[in-house]
Amino acid sequence: MQNSKSDEGSSLAFEEFPEHVETSQSKTKETILIDEEHLQSQGMVCVRNNGRKYRVNDEFRAIKHKLVNNAFGTGAVSHKNGNLIMVSSATANEGKTFCSVNLALMLSLEKNKSVLLVDADVLNPSVNKTLKVDNRPGLIDYLTGDVSNVESIIYNTSIPNLRLMPSGESHHLSYELLASDKMLDFAQELANRYSDRIVLFDCPPLLGVIETISLSKLVGQVVVVVEHNKTKMSSIKEAVSQLDSRLAIGFVVNKSVDTKLSQYGYGYGYG
Repeated sequence: MQNSKSDEGSSLAFEEFPEHVETSQSKTKETILIDEEHLQSQGMVCVRNNGRKYRVNDEFRAIKHKLVNNAFGTGAVSHKNGNLIMVSSATANEGKTFCSVNLALMLSLEKNKSVLLVDADVLNPSVNKTLKVDNRPGLIDYLTGDVSNVESIIYNTSIPNLRLMPSGESHHLSYELLASDKMLDFAQELANRYSDRIVLFDCPPLLGVIETISLSKLVGQVVVVVEHNKTKMSSIKEAVSQLDSRLAIGFVVNKSVDTKLSQYGYGYGYG
């Protein structure tokens, strides 16, 4: 995959203006309200009171620093498209969307950076459910051509620096669309369009969904969510074996009930 693509040669319909410049479109486009109190009540990262001591904030802050380093720091040299990050799991129901949203919330606190959370689990979208917001035109609508302007499906939220791209309307070829050339062009544009943006893709599981492996070829980092005391080691090995060795692969240990363990462990590599 090529790592650069000029705006002039891009086939994507991005508006030709800096993100911070207010336009007539940005004035009229809806801002999605995020109920931060509800998220906090669910044990999720607290953005509003980040200065207070919240264990979940500390856990995801540690993960965030590794991701940011691979996107913009010393690790960026080794990881092409390091600012594009896939969050997945070996199998379903391991908490990947919970981790995706928490990572997005924590990344939104990063100075001089913005984060775009893309719901790419197009047959089982959960980001909107977690955030308690209605579905809107999104990724699938763009890939099918029903929406021509990418900017129109990137929504500002009430949380500064956090933007959201919903999954959009369900389609019988949703998974095939994720593996399309248009998705490849879209990912390349996201990787290079904004130098200060991290893009998180909440993706389908790695096992049983071939298109997820196709998606992994578009990103520079993969976060694999592993449910403590549930996910089989054989499943983890099989899932990771399908990923390109060039990727920075991290593991989040989720749903830990052992008080000796951090609820969210994290590390790079596999051994």
